[in-house]
Amino acid sequence: MPHLVMSPDNVAVITGAAGGIGLAAAKRFARLGMKVCVADMSKERMATAEAELVSLSPGGAANVMAMAVDVSRADDVAKLEAAVHDRFGGTDLLMNNAGIQPGSSLFRKPDNWERILAVNLWGVINGSRVFAPRMMARGRPGLIINTGSKQGITTPPGDPAYNVSKAGVKAFTEALQYELRNAAGGRISAHLFIPGFVFTGLTAKGRTEKPAAAWTPEQTVEFLIERLETGDFYVLCPDNDVPRRLDERRILWAAGDIVENRPALSRWHPDYAEAFAKFVKEG
Repeated sequence: MPHLVMSPDNVAVITGAAGGIGLAAAKRFARLGMKVCVADMSKERMATAEAELVSLSPGGAANVMAMAVDVSRADDVAKLEAAVHDRFGGTDLLMNNAGIQPGSSLFRKPDNWERILAVNLWGVINGSRVFAPRMMARGRPGLIINTGSKQGITTPPGDPAYNVSKAGVKAFTEALQYELRNAAGGRISAHLFIPGFVFTGLTAKGRTEKPAAAWTPEQTVEFLIERLETGDFYVLCPDNDVPRRLDERRILWAAGDIVENRPALSRWHPDYAEAFAKFVKEG
């Protein structure tokens, strides 16, 4: 059974919802009878998403709204929150899912760095800070789900700006949950959603067919719903290539770099390749 917040007529707001995981989540919430607001940058894609949701929602157009929003702008997010409040009376579930990954390097122009941090990190901060106070004031159970990444935990080489943004999402969401669970009443909880390899527009990279290793957005959302029901804070998703056990060993090795005083990112250091392979096998 889904989490009690995912009940008919409760309100879900999802950013980055024009496609991929965000749209899959919005469709699932709509099928559950929730009132759904989807937000994204592309008005054209949002119109398509809205039409799909209207066809799925038991309440039809009355239970669906769409809004073009730049989550990196706090004023835009404030307008979104106010519009949802005016239309549906408030928010029960917020999914800060908007994210980009155009690629980055350390020493080229900083344009991608600024935009990645603005959307991936500040989008989560803005959404949480804007929506949480009124969600708490309503005195009802609620969920804030922030989409992170395994790259924000093990920080592999190759895309440092994305890693930094998602590491920030992890740290922010941990702090958010601490604040929420210690707030008077304590009826809102935050959760860090950590997808595996999911076939979306963000990860397709020119491919038109899903790689065998990837999960679909729908599989990933179903896993999220299952783990929220059990109360998980860290929703660590597997995929068709990486089981949870392997994720656990990679995460433990990354933490061990500090404890054992190994070189940074020793998993990719030639002097530690054999030790890492042994560590994974022993797990």
